[in-house]
Amino acid sequence: MQQVKIDIFSDVLCVWAFGAQARFDQLKRDFGDQVDLHYRFIPIFAATKHKIANGWKDKRGYQGFNRHLLEVTRSWDHVSLHSDLWLHERPASSNNTHLFIKAVQLLEQAGALSRQPQSAHGGRTLFEEFVLQVRIGFFEKNINISRTGELEKIAANHGLPVEKIRELIENGEASAALHLDMEARDRFLVPGSPTLVMNDGRQRLYGNVGYRVIEANVEELLANHQHGEASWC
Repeated sequence: MQQVKIDIFSDVLCVWAFGAQARFDQLKRDFGDQVDLHYRFIPIFAATKHKIANGWKDKRGYQGFNRHLLEVTRSWDHVSLHSDLWLHERPASSNNTHLFIKAVQLLEQAGALSRQPQSAHGGRTLFEEFVLQVRIGFFEKNINISRTGELEKIAANHGLPVEKIRELIENGEASAALHLDMEARDRFLVPGSPTLVMNDGRQRLYGNVGYRVIEANVEELLANHQHGEASWC
């Protein structure tokens, strides 16, 4: 069976990646096993104080960033943002969260978590649902998801083995997996979050890309069985 692998690069604190999850869910509904989604995480918000307080200092800092995000998402009907986002509970970095997420992903890859789509989660796997709930925790509930305790609460609430997650973080395996995401980011010249990489890096879709554009790229790769060969141009 012809299958398209899609590397999805994002930062868990990126609102555009939060909104894009609905498109990834639709991809799975439309194409099923014809698409292989592989989630990678990159540090766009690795130092949030520098990025927001300093980067937005001429636009009222955190207050200006809060207002910007609320305005951007006002027309989105599939997600909602907490009115106090970034005003009080401020994650210092997305790195800690990404490390925790990679530990959960490693459990899935090892077969300790089911990779099958769960009807109770809208067709998402247990791993995908966990990542979404972490994002919902921040964007909709204003939880500081850079805190390990908060991440463990979310994991426990979804029946994930917290002790095994801790072990993968403590023994360095989660850190190694996150490092490989950084290497892949550099190899594919990923410009930001979210970015979809297909065809071994020959096709990149970056930013707020509409579903029909993503769909057209997948359909073309599925129809062209020689897509791995060199292009004429």
